[in-house]
Amino acid sequence: RVAGRFPERVAIIHSELSLGERYDEWRRIRSGQVDVVIGSRSALFAPLPNPGLIIIDEEHESAYKQSERRPTYHARESALMLGNILNIPVVMGSATPAVESYYFARQEHYRLVELKSRINATLPPVEIIDLRDELHAGNTSIISRRLYSELTRVLENKQQAILFLNRRGAASCILCRDCGYVVMCERCDIPLTYHSTERILLCHYCGHQRKVVQFCPQCSSSGIRYFGLGTEKIQETIQRSFPQARLLRWDRDTARNRRAHERLLDQFANREADIMIGTQMIAKGLDLPGVTLVGVVSADVALSLPDYATPERAFTLLTQVAGRAGRGAEAGNVIIQTFNPQHFSIEAASHHDYHAFYEAEIATRNQYGYPPFRNFIKFSYRHENRRRCQNEALLLYEHLTTWIERLGLQDTDIVGPAPALMERVRNQYHWQMIVRGPGNGDLHRLLRVIEAPDWDIDIDPVSSL
Repeated sequence: RVAGRFPERVAIIHSELSLGERYDEWRRIRSGQVDVVIGSRSALFAPLPNPGLIIIDEEHESAYKQSERRPTYHARESALMLGNILNIPVVMGSATPAVESYYFARQEHYRLVELKSRINATLPPVEIIDLRDELHAGNTSIISRRLYSELTRVLENKQQAILFLNRRGAASCILCRDCGYVVMCERCDIPLTYHSTERILLCHYCGHQRKVVQFCPQCSSSGIRYFGLGTEKIQETIQRSFPQARLLRWDRDTARNRRAHERLLDQFANREADIMIGTQMIAKGLDLPGVTLVGVVSADVALSLPDYATPERAFTLLTQVAGRAGRGAEAGNVIIQTFNPQHFSIEAASHHDYHAFYEAEIATRNQYGYPPFRNFIKFSYRHENRRRCQNEALLLYEHLTTWIERLGLQDTDIVGPAPALMERVRNQYHWQMIVRGPGNGDLHRLLRVIEAPDWDIDIDPVSSL
């Protein structure tokens, strides 16, 4: 789209480029042949000779934070610093701003510009379906009666629908009903997920695979059952309920590279499919005029993680996916299915009301000392020996406590040490702790005197997990 406005003057930088493609783009940028560089977080470091503007689109995205390798950095914060150094404007755009960003805008650290309505269209109405009522009415299907009737209407009118569930596979837990045994990954502390297309059990953390289990490895019973939802399960259910419908599934299993992404998007945009089923890949940025219905099969998946930022991620994801409906000439509507209809994130998302969500969330963060009111530093340690992890964590905790007292950092404390939520991943155990402090430089003073060479240190982590 941008290259259509600036022919031959646009370069693209992202991790899916080959080394040769990346080098060619780098040379074009360095030589001044282009005016616009588009890309993911690494594009921020492109050698543009004379930059005059930085745009951070969807600035709330946690993917802007590089956490998986050193150095850890947040592209949004780096862009703000670069803009300050070069004395050029930085524009951050989002329909659902990060809580920290909106807080700083309200504090007038940033200039706030708000669009009060969608351009050339209205936001679609959102209906919340309480799945508890569905069960009481005898409907045990993963598709509510209301969503079923709306899918029927869409298909009759030759329109398109999107069904969203942020979980892959056909079943997320394989359980023996006789002894309670759960089939776990041999290298990670996580249940294996059943993928019906390949008929395998797969770990979504390390990629370990094993054959489908017919009998319980623990008690030899045949009472093996499959529980939980995934995009494959939805696809199977919709295919049975609407055999005439043309379906596409868009998740990490069906779109492993950018060409697969383009192929799926082109198919749906060209009306070669009626219903698209997918994970968060389909929740953001798609402008598909034929889509008049968006169904969130289970909003509860986004609320299940024990992290302070979970309500924000849930609200953002639901609001973004709801925005895929009604972007063309025909009006759209959204149906959100949930067992927690009273949750403030779901209620605010159903009204497209960012301000209501923000007021509730910022009050909670202020009460409990979460960002932006306090800064976090996450220390993570991994090793094949669990006892070694625990001992190293206790040693660092004592070291940190000593220096906090020695430096007189009265408003700084430590959460942990404790095993990570997924304690064992790829045959390595993970322990962590979080140091919390005010935004007055106390944590920087602490970091200058702490030596932890074997630890991963993440300043301002986007998640406490």
